[in-house]
Amino acid sequence: MTSVPRAIVLLSGGLDSATCLAIAREQGFETYALSVAYGQRHVAELTASKRVAAALGATEHRLARVELGQFGGSALTDPGIAVPEDVEADGIPVTYVPARNTVMLSIAMAWAEVLGARDVFVGVNAVDYSGYPDCRPAFIEAFQAMANLATKAGIEGHGLRIHAPLMTLSKADIIRRGTALGVDYGLTVSCYQAADDGRACGRCDACRLRRAGFEAAGITDPTPYLNRNG
Repeated sequence: MTSVPRAIVLLSGGLDSATCLAIAREQGFETYALSVAYGQRHVAELTASKRVAAALGATEHRLARVELGQFGGSALTDPGIAVPEDVEADGIPVTYVPARNTVMLSIAMAWAEVLGARDVFVGVNAVDYSGYPDCRPAFIEAFQAMANLATKAGIEGHGLRIHAPLMTLSKADIIRRGTALGVDYGLTVSCYQAADDGRACGRCDACRLRRAGFEAAGITDPTPYLNRNG
């Protein structure tokens, strides 16, 4: 008998990562969901990750903690930096968290090696995104190469594969794909400054991208917005 392959899925609790978890399950992986508390202000997303992991049948859901917030430098970790609202930023926005995806993928890499998993899924996207440098194909390719130099598994020929299945999809396409796979987006939280109960501000970049995605997909947006009209 061939055992079912295992995969680590980075699960923030947002729309993209929930879709990624559903895709990994569809591809036949036994899924292990990994969320990371990195000092983010939008902790409602972590609460949502528990709901999503349970709803999509993850075998296990772990919460790792790493305090990137102690360094500040991002509107998502530093309360002294306001989350932009209704402003299209030029260049890399202040919501970029230095080293976030590098750190989270490193933790996923460690857990994968312990579990004997050769696959890690991450919901990064280079189409409808905010301009973050660690959401590009070149970053994912470089991380995979590094992982296979840095691990016992990689050196022994059991290399790690980093999957970014949403990389070239629009937000509308992501929503259509997830809906077809049975994702309940009402369980997810994407807002950068969501209330503790998960209600979204309706004004930040994440809210604008999410709302526009549902509109373009022709699917009812289940998000509870504090300010639906933005």
